[in-house]
Amino acid sequence: MLLNYLYMWIRRCVIAFLFFLPIACSKSGNNTSTTSTTPPPATHTTFTNPLLSSGPDPWVIQKDSFYYYTQTFGNRISIFKTAKMSDLSKAPVTTIWSPPANGLYSKNIWAPEIQYLQGKWYAYFAADDGDNKNHRIYVLENASPDPLSGTWNFIGKIADPADKWAIDADVFSYNSQLYLLWSGWPGDMNTEQDIYIAKMKNPWTIDGDRVLLSAPAYSWEKMGAPPAVNEGPEGMVHNGKAFITYSASGCWTDDYSLGLLSLKEGGDPMNAADWTKTAVPVFTKKPENGAYAPGHNGFFKSKDGTEDWIIYHANSTAGQGCGDTRNPRMQKFTWNADGMPNFGEPVQINTALTRPSGE
Repeated sequence: MLLNYLYMWIRRCVIAFLFFLPIACSKSGNNTSTTSTTPPPATHTTFTNPLLSSGPDPWVIQKDSFYYYTQTFGNRISIFKTAKMSDLSKAPVTTIWSPPANGLYSKNIWAPEIQYLQGKWYAYFAADDGDNKNHRIYVLENASPDPLSGTWNFIGKIADPADKWAIDADVFSYNSQLYLLWSGWPGDMNTEQDIYIAKMKNPWTIDGDRVLLSAPAYSWEKMGAPPAVNEGPEGMVHNGKAFITYSASGCWTDDYSLGLLSLKEGGDPMNAADWTKTAVPVFTKKPENGAYAPGHNGFFKSKDGTEDWIIYHANSTAGQGCGDTRNPRMQKFTWNADGMPNFGEPVQINTALTRPSGE
């Protein structure tokens, strides 16, 4: 009886072993038909505007796989360094220059632009002594390959012989010649701001007299006047053709917008007659998208160089004026068949947008 029971127990164990053996084998790493239950790592493909909670007069430049971003802080010049513009809010901020306590360039540090020209870094900005009528353009220089290292040296004021009120400097190159663009008064009274251009001998010196390119002429350029305003010029060259965007009307109004100047084929940038102003604004407010007073823009390429992007500031609600509520936003733009830029309309805030290509 005992032997009978032992025999049955051994038989059952052998059957159980043979039954579970294929199951155990089927879970081995050698079986290529097995599907992992672990999900792949998440990829971040979108971002939202605004990029920062505050950021008037945004500017960005790309060099050596990094973007360098700056804006108006009022009392200093600081730079954000990031590998991805869509991650700007995570970027460290470094102050590269603080003004002296007193003097002609000690107060109201406005609209800095960081440029890499002829192997060195230059920072252009407007400043005064606390009295707006004394606003002029100044420049710093740094020979380091990285603008966050090395020494920023104060070079001095940049002015044409007229030496009138001046803000919002931008340097652009066309046919290997450097030009300075800025917004200035025609005289000594704050009645109008116009767009001027001058040739440059080098990145810190103007060569000759200024030339008037644009004065407020259309009703959309005169909202909030006086003064009537054209400011924030930004040069851009695409497929050999030169353009200048500029901000029109008072920044204290919700109708601040972008205008466009186009240089005719073969034209001379110093000849005002060779530039054509678009009769309507090319980028305007979009209240339903949370975009009031969009303007003071810059341009940059996507990380892989395949896309064109515009960066600009705007207010998120009506009536916020020219203060720190202005925040930076960016969006892709395209080109029409006739070679003209198409900026579309300000995209909606707090809505997922595809990151720049390559990020």
